[in-house]
Amino acid sequence: MLLRYLLFLLRSTNEHGIHSPFVFELYTQVIQNKSRYYVFDEIEALRQTLLTSTERITVQDLGAGSKINASKQRNIRDIARHTLKNARTGQLLFRLVNHFQPHTIFDLGTSLGITTLYLSSPSKKSQIFTFEGCPQTLQVAKKHFEALQYSHIISVSGNIDQTLRAALDTVSQVDFVFFDANHRLEPTWTYFQQCLEKAHENSVFVFDDIYWSAQMEQAWQRIKMHPSVMLTIDLFDVGLVFFRKNQPKQHFVLRF
Repeated sequence: MLLRYLLFLLRSTNEHGIHSPFVFELYTQVIQNKSRYYVFDEIEALRQTLLTSTERITVQDLGAGSKINASKQRNIRDIARHTLKNARTGQLLFRLVNHFQPHTIFDLGTSLGITTLYLSSPSKKSQIFTFEGCPQTLQVAKKHFEALQYSHIISVSGNIDQTLRAALDTVSQVDFVFFDANHRLEPTWTYFQQCLEKAHENSVFVFDDIYWSAQMEQAWQRIKMHPSVMLTIDLFDVGLVFFRKNQPKQHFVLRF
């Protein structure tokens, strides 16, 4: 991972290397924006509670598995320490949703619910579908959603290979998707293609951990080359995908 990051630094640039007005505005006003919102403290306080939790659950992992702990019996605090997205990534998701104001959001990979809360915080008028394959993990997340009164979150339990298609059939379009489920090539590609059927020109897709493994790098390269994808932004931690038709195909590698 260190080698991948060093190579990323060699290829990446900042706002001085951006020649797209859309990307320049997004990068300077959203991606690099360090403004704090009151919900950040609320969500991060929950993270601290999870990091000290002594609760133990049985984990059913349907994805690529954990690089840290392959045991089915795991402490909540260990999941929080090794699996949850960091505050920087969560707050980037918040800013993206706050900027684009999507109505229908799909969150593929609930875990303990931290990123789901960041995605759903900008507007409680939005509709959030969050998908989790492990029933006990999802139950922990749902307790947090209920305690914080996030009633616009729809939790979907079960293997995303089956549940994603069924959920997509209930909506007319998807405006924002965060892909953080099965970190393997074929499942990631399949989820992308399924969500693409309900995407539109202004939809935003965010792929997590695009350098997590060789398979995720392959998935990212394949997604970039798809004819419907017109613009991508590689931030190393995540990759942003846009479908804006009235522009040439462009790929940016930017420091974050």
